[in-house]
Amino acid sequence: MSIALIFIIIILAIRLGWKNYSKTKTTNSAKTKSIKPLPSWKIKLFTVWVFFVVNLKRLFRDRVALFFSFLFPLIFLFVFGSLSSNSQISMRISLINESGSAFSKLYVKQLESDKVFNINKSIHTLAQANQEISRGEIDANVILPPNFGKLDKGIPHGKAIVQYNRSNQQAGQTLISLLQNQFNGINNHFVSYNPPFKVTSEQSNAHSLTSFDYTFTGLIGFAILGAGIFGPMNVFPELKKMGILRRLHTTPLKVWQFFLSNMLVQAVSGLLSVALMLVVAIALYHLKIVGNLAELAIFISLGIFLILGIGLALGGWAKNERQVAPLGNIIVFPMMFLTGVFFPRFLMPQWLQSITTYMPLTPVIDGSRMILTEGKGLLDLGPQLLVMGIWLIIVYAIAFRVFRWE
Repeated sequence: MSIALIFIIIILAIRLGWKNYSKTKTTNSAKTKSIKPLPSWKIKLFTVWVFFVVNLKRLFRDRVALFFSFLFPLIFLFVFGSLSSNSQISMRISLINESGSAFSKLYVKQLESDKVFNINKSIHTLAQANQEISRGEIDANVILPPNFGKLDKGIPHGKAIVQYNRSNQQAGQTLISLLQNQFNGINNHFVSYNPPFKVTSEQSNAHSLTSFDYTFTGLIGFAILGAGIFGPMNVFPELKKMGILRRLHTTPLKVWQFFLSNMLVQAVSGLLSVALMLVVAIALYHLKIVGNLAELAIFISLGIFLILGIGLALGGWAKNERQVAPLGNIIVFPMMFLTGVFFPRFLMPQWLQSITTYMPLTPVIDGSRMILTEGKGLLDLGPQLLVMGIWLIIVYAIAFRVFRWE
């Protein structure tokens, strides 16, 4: 009896356990069926996002990359910003006063207080002055003869002598003109004279660009050039050498996904670099921003994508650093010196301006300047956007064509 009861209890327990197991299995299978797989386009974009995060972390962990992405452009900003802030006319001269008159002493003080004249006070003799002029360390020498400033009928008279080198006639003539203007003002105090012809000046209210405005937008182009070309040009051959790209090629990763992740990383780092340059330029060199910063960020991002396409083509094609360096220099240096990076394009001959208008970096620099300092919008940059769009198609067609995983 007891054995039969135990047997029945075991049977019931087994049946109850099986029923619960069946319910659990059915519920789990139903849950499994309710979870839909992600669409393929989401999986592909998620892959891009993963590589973007990985590359961004790698960038901020690499001290060398941080230096060339952020500090290197700042060094050029400090150098050219200092040069632009000291760009006013300054004549390097020596002054030898051979006269002991009171007027000559007053006149020397007036010259020393004038910022136009940078007087070398270590020169005291004509021999020293001639030696410095021959070396090109000063532009000219001003001599006040012994009779300079002597009184004649109560009025001081005299002639200042300007000595300059034959090879530096322009500086000498400029100095003579400046001194003559000073003497004209002094003469008017002693002798009344009303000339029949005069020149008057009027100040325009229109906003004008300073030399630093051109310099800063050129340095934006330099930062984009460095990040967009030198980055892939140095990194890709190294990844091929280490075999990393070969291993990535064995995965489902596509070339466009790899390119897009790099484009996003360079856009973020480029915008951060430009933002840092803006802060320094405003704080130290009083850069005046007229345009919309959001539109500037969009336009600079397009410029980064364009220049990065050149870097992707070079880095993707080259097998090693020795192969890519000569070709990279052939492409980079003309853009660095002919597109307005270091000096304005309007200083070039007209025929050269016409040619350089269609170089990839030229519309990037011109458009950035038009937004930042002239207050233009993206809709006003039709010609620049057209040139950039054509180059985008060309460089990425080449980049996809020549890219090699190893």
